[in-house]
Amino acid sequence: MVDRLPRLTHSTQAVLRAMVENPMALKYGLEVGAATGLPSGTIHPILARLENLGWVESDWEAIDPKIQGRPRRRYYRISDDGLSAARQALAQADAATSRIRTRLRPSPEPT
Repeated sequence: MVDRLPRLTHSTQAVLRAMVENPMALKYGLEVGAATGLPSGTIHPILARLENLGWVESDWEAIDPKIQGRPRRRYYRISDDGLSAARQALAQADAATSRIRTRLRPSPEPT
């Protein structure tokens, strides 16, 4: 059960949007980075926080690094509870951004 909210920075929102876009897909950190334009040093701490909150699940791929010639990848997927919570949190963030933009619009000049 998801009962806590992460800090919804722009970077966290971008990661959540990438995960929500295709909720059944398994993604490793570099894929999330490519989708968001954020560096690995930003992506992985966000994914770790989301996993600690129960919004994201992860597992290591089952390969032999020697045979594949690369390290194993840790794949992430948004959890069922996380999907619902992320959609709600992103909608609230979008609404707040919209309200701020509305307030910042110059008011029409009186005629």
